[in-house]
Formats: sequence, C-alpha cells, structure tokens
Amino acid sequence: MDQLVSRAAQRLRELPRGMFIALEGGDGSGKTTQINLLRQRLEAHGANVLTTFEPGATPLGHQLRELVMHGPEDVDPRTEALLYAADRAYHVATMIRPALAAGTTVITDRYLDSSVAYQGIGRGLGERAIRDLSLWATDGLLPDAVIVLNIDPEVGLSRRGEEKDRLERAGDRFHEQVARHYQEAARLEPGRYRLVDANGSVEETFTGVVTALLEVLGGDR
Repeated sequence: MDQLVSRAAQRLRELPRGMFIALEGGDGSGKTTQINLLRQRLEAHGANVLTTFEPGATPLGHQLRELVMHGPEDVDPRTEALLYAADRAYHVATMIRPALAAGTTVITDRYLDSSVAYQGIGRGLGERAIRDLSLWATDGLLPDAVIVLNIDPEVGLSRRGEEKDRLERAGDRFHEQVARHYQEAARLEPGRYRLVDANGSVEETFTGVVTALLEVLGGDR
C-alpha cells in the first residue's frame, strides 16, 4: 500500500497545477475517514494537500449548512438547491480555485454530484437543471477525479446511528435513487469517475481509493 501512495504522491507533485479530487457517496460511506487518510499518507510522501467539504467549509457556508441540515422541515427543494449553489460558489471562489492555482491538490468531501444526486434526482428537480446551476455557480469548475464510495444505502445509514439530519431522514427510495445516480455517472464518464466498494473495512476501502486515484492519474496499480 505504501508504494501505491508513494506513486500517487509523485504523480501529483509532477502536475503543472493542483489536482481537484472529489469523494462522493451515500450517507455513512466513510468519505471523511478516507479523505483524512488520503491527505495524511499523501503528505507523508511530499504532496501538498488541502482537504475541504461541502456544505459548510467557509464561515458563510457554515451558516448555509445549518439552514439546510437542521432548518425547518418545510424548506422546499428549490430553496435547498439554491442554498447549496450559493455555498459552492463561495467555496470555489475563496478556497478551491486559489489552492489549485498554487499547485495544491484539493480533496473535497462532496461536490457537484451530491447536488445532482440529492436535489436533481432525489428531490425531483432534474439532473440537468441542478448540474447547470452548479456549473454556473462555479464558473464551470469540475473535479479532475471523482471517487465514488459505493455502499448499500441500508448499510450506510446504519453506520450513521440514530442521529440523522433532515436529508438522512428521507425515505429508502430517496437514498436508492441517490445511489443509482452515482453508479450511472461512473458508467457515463469512466475517464473521471471511479467506483470503490466501501462495504468492507477502512483499509480495504482505502486501497480501492488509492488504486482509483492512480488509474485516473495514469499510473500503474
């Protein structure tokens, strides 16, 4: 495993600009754990890494996150989508683009695909409408790699325990639709997307994440 991480870090250092990586997946798939592991191990091999998340990584974003996650139950889907877009616009302008320009690898916990999955598919607002909204908000910034942690929705939600926010309290059909979106996105854009089985242990999943990153970078497994 250490050799895989070393190769990935070397390729990241050789890039002319920072690489933008998004980890996506359903609730309880372990994105935060994997992002922290990836940052720690890449940095140990000399890569310059910034980790971030959506929604809520900026002070403004934190306020928007509170509205979305813990606000009133009657927040309608369009309002929810616009709040996410505002968070992403500010996040990209103040954190992500400056870091990439400085040559830093940026790894984010959720990005555009979360909005497409949750608001476009799950909330029924339309995949294209939400994608276009996000592209407008970010001036077209897309990740160089999207690593999707693929987990059974029931397993993911059980890992989260009893404390659930408003989105996590949505029904089974909602979470199944979200899971299907990630799988379809990976099928349609195999150059940027990689599916990683996240039903196993943390270390097994991490091996899959690093392997996926190397594949997108064009490195050997």
